[in-house]
Parts: sequence; C-alpha cells; structure tokens
Amino acid sequence: MAGTSLLTLLDDIATILDDIAVMSKVAAKKTAGVLGDDLALNAEQVTGVKAERELPVVWAVFKGSLLNKIILVPAAMLISVFIPWLITPLLMLGGSFLCFEGFEKVVHKWLHSDTQQSEEHQARLQNLAQTDADMVTFETKKIKGAIRTDFILSAEIITITLGAVAAAAFTTQVAVLCVIALGMTIGVYGLVAGIVKIDDAGLYLSNSKFKFQQSFGRALLVAAPLLMKFLSVAGTLAMFLVGGGILVHSIPALHHLTESTATWAGSLGSLNQMLEFLVPTGINFIAGVGVGGILVALFQVAQRLRSSGQSR
Repeated sequence: MAGTSLLTLLDDIATILDDIAVMSKVAAKKTAGVLGDDLALNAEQVTGVKAERELPVVWAVFKGSLLNKIILVPAAMLISVFIPWLITPLLMLGGSFLCFEGFEKVVHKWLHSDTQQSEEHQARLQNLAQTDADMVTFETKKIKGAIRTDFILSAEIITITLGAVAAAAFTTQVAVLCVIALGMTIGVYGLVAGIVKIDDAGLYLSNSKFKFQQSFGRALLVAAPLLMKFLSVAGTLAMFLVGGGILVHSIPALHHLTESTATWAGSLGSLNQMLEFLVPTGINFIAGVGVGGILVALFQVAQRLRSSGQSR
C-alpha cells in the first residue's frame, strides 16, 4: 500500500515536472523576441565604459535584474489570483510599448538632428577620458539606466509568460515563472558578458605569435561590431513581431482573421506549409509597424504641444 502511494506520488511529480518543462518551452518561444531585444539593448548599455570595467558593470546590472524579477514574479502571481482579467490589458500595453520602441529605434535618425547625434557621440568620447571619480558617477548612471530598462523588458517577459500559463495550476504557474525569470536573466547577461569581451579576445589573439590565432583574432575584431549590428536589427524586428503578435492575438476579430488567412494560405500549392507560417508572421509584423508608427506620431505631437506650451 505504501509502495503504491509512493509510486503515485512519484508519477504526480513526474507529471508536474513534465507540464512545467512543456510550458516553460512554450513561454520561452513566446518571449524569445523580447529576449533578443533585451540582449541587444543590454550589450549596448556598456558602450562608453572602460574595457576593464565592462564585466563589473554587467554584473551590477545582472544583480539589479534579479531584484526586478523578485519584485515582478510575486506581483504577476497576485494579478493571476485576484485580477486575472488584467492579464490581457497588460499584455496589450506591453505589446504596444514594444511596437512603439521598435518604431522609435527605426526612425531615430530622422527624429534626432545631426547635431544631436554628434553631441551624443562626443559625450561618449568624453566619458572615456574622465577621471576615476567621474567614471564612477558615469557607471552608476549607466547601471541605474540599464536596470530601469531591464525592469520594463522583464515585466514584458513575465507578463507574456503569465499569459502563456494562465490556464495552468497555480503551482505550475509559479514554477514556470521562476524558471523563465531565472533562466532568461542568466542567459541574457551571460551572453552580454561574452559579447562585450569579443573585441578584447580578438585583440589579445591578434597579438599572438601564432598565425592561426592572429587570423582568428582579427576575424573576431571584424565580427564584434557586425554582431552588435545584427543583434540590434534582429531585436528591432523581434519587437514588431512579438508586439504585433500580442496585439493581434488579444483582439478576437484580428486573431480569427489571421487564423483564417493562414488556413487559406496553407491550402495553396506546394509551398503551403511555408505560406501558412509566413502569412500570420507578416500580419503580426504589419500590425506591429502600424501600431508603432501611430504611437510614435502621437508621442511626437504631444512633445511638440508640450514644448510650445512651455515656450509661451
């Protein structure tokens, strides 16, 4: 009898762990777009910091990110228990923010004058020439800014995860949220630490006495800025896809339209499987760009109205 109870308990545990693994995989896929942007954004956050201080800065932001998750995970569970209807509006708000931020990144060059961009570049150069005392102040501002940005992106990741596991049992929700929160934090900042040190590794190897290491080092020096550019572009695309996808799936009419369009595309020719994937992806992307453009335009109008009001 005791043996049967033990086997039943082990079977229940195995079932719960399997559910957690499956739902964690689903949540990870849904948050991958935000993860890509989080990775690119945090890698950019350490620009302007002296090489020997890059890893300490990444470590400080990592600890701040963990604190963000400690705040956000219990808050998400309270929402799930007491006001579950708030999950969809929060998802839509987060999706809209992603679309806005993605569109703002695309049009940043046109929204900011050449003079402003030149001033930003000169400010970065001046930061590298600062004294130790000034550099501490600069690093502190960098870290605080990165942690604030991480809080927004972490909130988006937690909200998307909560939406993915909303129908699961409470214990499964808690476990999946903890797995995603910890896994994403370690993954993102581990990769950021590696990315920011690629150029240092390339410089070290390029000074080696062995030709192969020299060639590999020079290749890393060439690849480092290209990787940063790729991450920036991929992160921006992901913001439109994830943000647009959240909005499309949160509005029943658009969701049904996307599904029916994907089904219709899947019935066409020999490329049916590819079309069935590309069509809804394209709809999500168009929705993301459209919403982002509208929000950026409204934001610019609001800023100009505010500026004109202050000048009077």
